[in-house]
Amino acid sequence: MAANLSGVLIENTRECVKQSKILVVGAGGIGCELLKNLVLTGFNDITVIDLDTIDVSNLNRQFLFRKEHVGKSKAKVAMESTLKFNPNVKIQAFHDSIMSTEYGLNFFKQFSAVMNALDNRAARNHVNRMCLSADVPLIESGTAGYLGQVQVIKKGLTECYECQPKPTQKTFPGCTIRNTPSEPVHCVVWAKHLFNQLFGEDDPDQDVSPDTEDPELAGDAGKSAMEKEASETAVGGIERKSTRTWATGTAYNPHKLFNKFFKDDIKYLLSMENLWKKRRPPTPLEYSDLPKDTKSETGMRDQRVWSIQECSDVFSTCLSKLRDQVHQQGDGVLVWDKDDEIAMDFVTSTANIRAYIFGIALKSRFDIKSTAGNIIPAIATTNAIIAALIVMEGIKVLHGDFDKCKQIYLNRQANPRKKLLVPCALDKPNPKCYVCSSKPEVTVVLNTEKFTVKQLEDKVLKVGLGMVAPDVEIDDGKGTILISSEEGETEENAEKHLSNFKITSGTILKCDDFLQNYNLNVIIAHKDKLEEEKEFVIVGDLSELKATAETPNGVNGGQEENKQEEEDDDLMVVEDPVEEPVVEQRKRKADDTDIEENKAKRMKLTSIPEESEDDVVIL
Repeated sequence: MAANLSGVLIENTRECVKQSKILVVGAGGIGCELLKNLVLTGFNDITVIDLDTIDVSNLNRQFLFRKEHVGKSKAKVAMESTLKFNPNVKIQAFHDSIMSTEYGLNFFKQFSAVMNALDNRAARNHVNRMCLSADVPLIESGTAGYLGQVQVIKKGLTECYECQPKPTQKTFPGCTIRNTPSEPVHCVVWAKHLFNQLFGEDDPDQDVSPDTEDPELAGDAGKSAMEKEASETAVGGIERKSTRTWATGTAYNPHKLFNKFFKDDIKYLLSMENLWKKRRPPTPLEYSDLPKDTKSETGMRDQRVWSIQECSDVFSTCLSKLRDQVHQQGDGVLVWDKDDEIAMDFVTSTANIRAYIFGIALKSRFDIKSTAGNIIPAIATTNAIIAALIVMEGIKVLHGDFDKCKQIYLNRQANPRKKLLVPCALDKPNPKCYVCSSKPEVTVVLNTEKFTVKQLEDKVLKVGLGMVAPDVEIDDGKGTILISSEEGETEENAEKHLSNFKITSGTILKCDDFLQNYNLNVIIAHKDKLEEEKEFVIVGDLSELKATAETPNGVNGGQEENKQEEEDDDLMVVEDPVEEPVVEQRKRKADDTDIEENKAKRMKLTSIPEESEDDVVIL
């Protein structure tokens, strides 16, 4: 090990390495490389935590794992494999979520430094806040294809992970997904919603039936269509029962389900004539009368585009297999996973059938998997480079040489100075950051007469502001408790509107997350109607709101996050993972159908700042 070899590290560095205690969060692509590097450098006390299990798709680059490890804990197998490099190292592994209440402030305080190897924003925000509260240095990292980044975060000295706003995830109006898809991604989102409606948890926001409240339906067009359809048949989903209840009643009969989703519902959409005045109308399909095959059967199954007949056959097969899985679980719920072959086949087949109906280009299974997981290919060498940089910056941190630490970017191509690695000076903390400033506060713009307490907790505090277990008190001089993290204490408030508690513009909500040791004042700004039909907007402060009144720069209220701390799989999940493009239950804005291209794990990867003046890259 490097720390035990004379002349490799200077004496005081050797001692820092040997005596330090390191927490590694994530044991996937970056995490495997990082654990190996730490042990070979001479670190003797390492803790690793990861919630994920090993998938066969991980084996091509997460080199600590082998075929016999598939299905086992990443953290524990990574520990066992790393110990083979040096059996004398102390490594502790947790197969758990870093956001669990078991890993509180005292847990973080025991470490000399924390090294993130995560791929989702929710967990990163949480670790960032825990490190700030514990005053423990954090080395943040991320990769996306050939791009990579390493950043040192130290309380009071540097920007924290949340000092700068992150790009929001692309959202689509619900009526676009349900009524008028125009891009392949719209069909993929619809297909994933269909999977959840049939086999997963019932979520009203993921309804796949035609939307009769589409703003383009002038007058009573939608209502008339509904009444007409209801009088003709109940198969079209008009009876007020859930999609899953109806499908179960048919024993998941592929003929009936196919005709319901791809014929009856489409005919119903055609009855909404206003939708098709300027659009190509969809073409209903009949299960027993599908178009003849026009696609080649040659080539790899994942790479070629399936014919409609093949999609129908796969749809039927998947229905049977997924139905059996539900029954085996005692009529439980299934969770869609891009690495579950049957679930992925179901989404591929249904997305392509819907695309054909609406005259949209069909895609291969590989392409649909990339869209469904919002993913880009992972590059093993990128992970290796970034993991090495993490350790090199970590050594500076252990020395206390924060003035020598850099924020380092790995570019896809060399810059004009022939560099792939670009080191930049660390930025100072943002004085208006609602996480690390001395008096954290943020303004939330919403309609207090329509926004409920439950929405405030789930969409604003937990999703928009990254809290885990928030408590909220109204600053009204009475200490009114609006939300309690103790189960059942304020349950009766959940469905009440904020206005019921006399919350209006200027009201201050004192928010506290005991797990993150985080306090935040939320200033409410009432607005009857927000731009682009957003539910709420988060802005830095009231002055920022006034300065950007016409185009507020905030967080979209429809955003969701993937809360599973999985590392990169067959393809690497780009941060904001949450796993799919989010569908807002809002009404359509003209031409609001573009999909945002995949982002790198960290916002700044898309905009590399000017490098430092050094000709030699100082790591």
